Amino acid sequence: MTAREIPFVKMNGLGNDFVVFDAREEPVRLSEKQIAAIGDRQSGIGFDQMIIVEPSPLGLDAFMRIYNRDGSQVDACGNATRCIGRLVMEERDTDRATIQTNAGILKAFATDDEIRVTVDMGKPRLEWQDIPLAEEFRDTRAIELQIGPIDAPVLHSPAVVNMGNPHAIFFVDDIEAHDLARFGPLLEHHPVFPERANITLAQITGENEIRAIVWERGVGLTRACGTAACATGVAAARKRLTGRSVTVTLPGGPLHIEWRESDDHVMMTGDTEVEFFGTLDADTLAWRRAEQGAA
Repeated sequence: MTAREIPFVKMNGLGNDFVVFDAREEPVRLSEKQIAAIGDRQSGIGFDQMIIVEPSPLGLDAFMRIYNRDGSQVDACGNATRCIGRLVMEERDTDRATIQTNAGILKAFATDDEIRVTVDMGKPRLEWQDIPLAEEFRDTRAIELQIGPIDAPVLHSPAVVNMGNPHAIFFVDDIEAHDLARFGPLLEHHPVFPERANITLAQITGENEIRAIVWERGVGLTRACGTAACATGVAAARKRLTGRSVTVTLPGGPLHIEWRESDDHVMMTGDTEVEFFGTLDADTLAWRRAEQGAA
């Protein structure tokens, strides 16, 4: 390995995939353009988010810096937190990890199944100015926003929740009946969302069971989004469509979401996977997989 080659690990949480760089000893500095090139699924490694694990300024187990595929930085990613939590817990042979993010401090916990990880995502933010929205809405369980004709909108009245990122959730009868790839970009960039938003279509399929698909800001359609699953669980409970403990099934698989009454925190549990290890040439952005079993 040359001095300019940077080790990485490719991971995913329910298909929501990440390229993870460990910068706790040596800084990893990449431009927005380089990040977008690495994230390209045709010419680069390909990812939904790139994660740089750095020393925590607060002396916690790690600081997690998160970039979308377009190179923009975001504050939170629930599935990535579960993946980084797993790496830290395996590294330190412990059953919990405390991870600092721009959205706050998140705690990850091991479960009886070594690939399943629980993360305490903290309290949801529900006031309009905390989402944030561009104008005041007293009731964020259903704001005035629609796509389509005024008298026959295709989508309307989403719930909005901030779980470290802004989310808008449209509850519909059939998520397959709507073209989220078409409407997602319009809604992500709608003027009511000054920081853009993640857009979810959610369908109640049974008692405390929800199916969802997500358009993630800066990414597009994704197989799973942890903060979106949390936001959907919170929104469904607020609208009395479900209880406070639900299973949200995304294209990549299920996440269990519990919005605890005791402290208002949202707990998220789901699978993680280590796909492979590799190295990236920092100058050319060429990459290669490490030999099987190499770390």
